[in-house]
Amino acid sequence: MLVQVGTNFANDYFDFIKGADTPARVGPRRAVAAGLIAPKAMVAGAGLVLGLAFMTGLVLVREGDWVLLPIGIISILCALGYTGGPYPLAYHGLGDVFVFVFFGLVAVATTFYVQAGGLAPDVISAAAAVGLLTANILVVNNYRDADTDARVGKRTLVVRFGRRFAVWQYGLSHGLALLCPPALLLAGYRWPVLLPLLLAPWAAILTNRLAVSREPAVQIRLLGATAGYLSVFGVLLCAGLVFGR
Repeated sequence: MLVQVGTNFANDYFDFIKGADTPARVGPRRAVAAGLIAPKAMVAGAGLVLGLAFMTGLVLVREGDWVLLPIGIISILCALGYTGGPYPLAYHGLGDVFVFVFFGLVAVATTFYVQAGGLAPDVISAAAAVGLLTANILVVNNYRDADTDARVGKRTLVVRFGRRFAVWQYGLSHGLALLCPPALLLAGYRWPVLLPLLLAPWAAILTNRLAVSREPAVQIRLLGATAGYLSVFGVLLCAGLVFGR
């Protein structure tokens, strides 16, 4: 959570100084661009939160293994390098990969590793599903900001390949995530693990809403709905894993 907050703080600052965020931003307000906080204060906030993330991670290293230390360091460096540094990931179309890896594979797998002392194939399957759905939040965000991102040279996947590509990416990610429960069923879990499949109609509705959306206000609401979908998916997946063992 601290890495996520620190990443958001760093993005707020770097997108402002690069010109991607201005007072005319159509999405949710960014603090620096809106004049709510000074750039230097945002940098200090990002440093403080990421420092707390590192200190918290050291406790996990003690409880888990030293392999967690480089993972934590790389996570923090990528949090800063997402929109900052000499090769900002988000400005070169790598933001989706970053989100999938760090807020899906790394977040879920290392959480399991610290508690269980190892990994298993079903963990990777669940982590991939979470990563895909988390990246979908970014897809909607970049879909909304495609025009302004293009003007400042922020080459997200939507800018590179167009909005039609983004719709396909969004829908395919939903579909692949919904393959996780059947995969777990084949791995030996019982039928409750299929609970997330109840969300298939909702996934189709959200994909269609993205495809037909034209107004930023609609896309902002879809952003919240996509995050809500991820939350419900996570709850149902957890319930399925508990009751389907």
